[in-house]
Amino acid sequence: MYLGDSYREFGEVTAVDARTQAAELAAAGSWGPLARVAGVAQAWRELAIELERVGEGSTVAALDEATRTRYARRLWVEPPGGSLL
Repeated sequence: MYLGDSYREFGEVTAVDARTQAAELAAAGSWGPLARVAGVAQAWRELAIELERVGEGSTVAALDEATRTRYARRLWVEPPGGSLL
C-alpha cells in the first residue's frame, strides 16, 4: 500500500501511519460522493487506537492474524471478495 511517500506492506503500518490516513480520508470524505470513505477513515482511527494499545512503535504485524484480517478488509487492503482481480 502507498502511505505518505512510499509503498509499504500492511504489516509495517504504525499507529502514526494509521492516524495520518484517517485524517486524510476524513478531510477528503466529509461530504458528497466521497462521504463513502467515512467508514474507512473510522477503521483507520480504530486501527491506530489498537496499535497504541499494543505498545509504542507497534506495527500491524504485531497484531494477531484475526485482527489483521479484520482490519485489512475494513481498510480495503483486501478488497471485497478477497481478490485484486
